[in-house]
Amino acid sequence: MSAGRILVVDDDPQIRRVMRVTLMGQGYEVDDVKDGEAALEKIRDHRFDLVLLDMNMPGVGGLETCRAIRATSDIAIIMLTVRDSEADKVQALDAGADDYVTKPYNAPELLARIRAALRRTPSTHGPSGRLKLGAAEVDFDTRRVTARGRDVRLTPKEFDLLRYLAGHANKVLTHRELLQAVWGPDYGDQVDYLRVFVNQLRKKIEVNPSSPAHLLTEPWVGYRLQLVPPSR
Repeated sequence: MSAGRILVVDDDPQIRRVMRVTLMGQGYEVDDVKDGEAALEKIRDHRFDLVLLDMNMPGVGGLETCRAIRATSDIAIIMLTVRDSEADKVQALDAGADDYVTKPYNAPELLARIRAALRRTPSTHGPSGRLKLGAAEVDFDTRRVTARGRDVRLTPKEFDLLRYLAGHANKVLTHRELLQAVWGPDYGDQVDYLRVFVNQLRKKIEVNPSSPAHLLTEPWVGYRLQLVPPSR
């Protein structure tokens, strides 16, 4: 039984060969292309569960390709970057990626990230119906989010994170609990990683992301989704 279908997008043929061998060895079905244009064509014609997408490609680059994929699909996307800067991570997530991995990477790390990206938080771990968050409204049944009257596209992981927070509204959730609930046991200690995702989510649902009214930080502990005014 296939563990999932993965499309590898990278202009380096050696990287594509190594990826193919590594992923097929773990039970994944793998296809590969050398640029963004070919990736978009391939995705139109075939079904994939995840895309491994190089950020720095000639022609249609990784960020542009990611935005084009995300405009029409909720497929899991992991961006492969050569720089480990905060700006690159934010760019990748802004474009709609679920995750990012810095080159050079080792196989165990990459495989763990793939498993986490393919993992979906069961809907039983969160609410159903609609939730009002100030100017934003979340429909958990249709996975649709609107803010200030406009549709907002969350990545699958951003939505899973919001659903989990909403399922434990007004309670402080530790970094470790959030990471392991949404991404899995390999992510318990990656506090900086969670912070980037929370910041991205605030940009999409908060009226003033730098002074959030709902997605609140509990310093040194974790985060809380505030639905009712705090008692004074």
